[in-house]
Amino acid sequence: MEKLKFIDLFSGIGGIRLGLEQSFGKDNVECIFASEIDKFAIKSYQHNFKENNEIKNIYDINEKEIPDFDIALAGFPCQPFSKAGKELGFEDERGNLFFEIARILEEKKPSIVFLENVSRLKTHDNGDTFKVIVNKLESIGYKVYSKILNSKNFGLPQNRERIFFVCFLDHSINFDFPTGKNIKTKMSDILSEKVNDKYTLSDKMWTSMVSRKERNKKAGKGFGYRLFNHESLYGSTISARYGKDGSEVLIEQKDKNPRRLTPEEALKYQGFPKEFEIIVSDTQAYKQFGNSVSVPVIKEIFDNINKAIRKKEKKID
Repeated sequence: MEKLKFIDLFSGIGGIRLGLEQSFGKDNVECIFASEIDKFAIKSYQHNFKENNEIKNIYDINEKEIPDFDIALAGFPCQPFSKAGKELGFEDERGNLFFEIARILEEKKPSIVFLENVSRLKTHDNGDTFKVIVNKLESIGYKVYSKILNSKNFGLPQNRERIFFVCFLDHSINFDFPTGKNIKTKMSDILSEKVNDKYTLSDKMWTSMVSRKERNKKAGKGFGYRLFNHESLYGSTISARYGKDGSEVLIEQKDKNPRRLTPEEALKYQGFPKEFEIIVSDTQAYKQFGNSVSVPVIKEIFDNINKAIRKKEKKID
């Protein structure tokens, strides 16, 4: 069987790639090109995937020079559409990075396109942002499927909604998104028994968080820390800002201030395999896992992509 070739745009630390490789088999796929601008993410990516190829900024990519490939992966920047950001969408330069993906797709026309973003994209600008993206993909020639999925339905104790786009050049392929296995989870699934005290919040930090949440509550805002324990069924979405205050997921401790997740727990929280090595500082690790994807969700989507392709091939046979 000839290897399926893919490109990994806005690769981060390779979460989408991991899901693809877990589903199709590492020996059956080959990454021919990756793009990323964060030097620490590039460091983690190259270390864990043993990549020697140069990883470029997408603006520096000449689409005509990319070898032919079968699958395009892209978890394009979500901040322009995120509730945690300013929700500027295409008015934010990062929001326009979708059209850099489209530029490559128009030239290369891979058989399959896989995109990921925050669920907020679906309703951003009264749904117009979503329509622009779908219309552009369809104009290039793709049959577009999209759905919002939640990591908590895929065996992870994290309440994390993301929107996924699966696009086929072959319109006769019929695809269904996975619904998840609804495995019961608890935060204890990813929490360590013994944790270094450096992850416990200082009195100053904890007092500040409590005060800020109280002020936000009085102002009618919902922002503030969230407390969880080993028995919690799941925790909140971990974000790229987690290293700054860790307020979205704080773990209760007996006779102590709450603590942050450790980077190793953040790795499990996103469903990364234990073999994935953390080679950067805690601050960068939090940013990397917060920016990444829940790997089991990606794997199940690619399992269904694989099924859809095989079903089509059987009909032809």
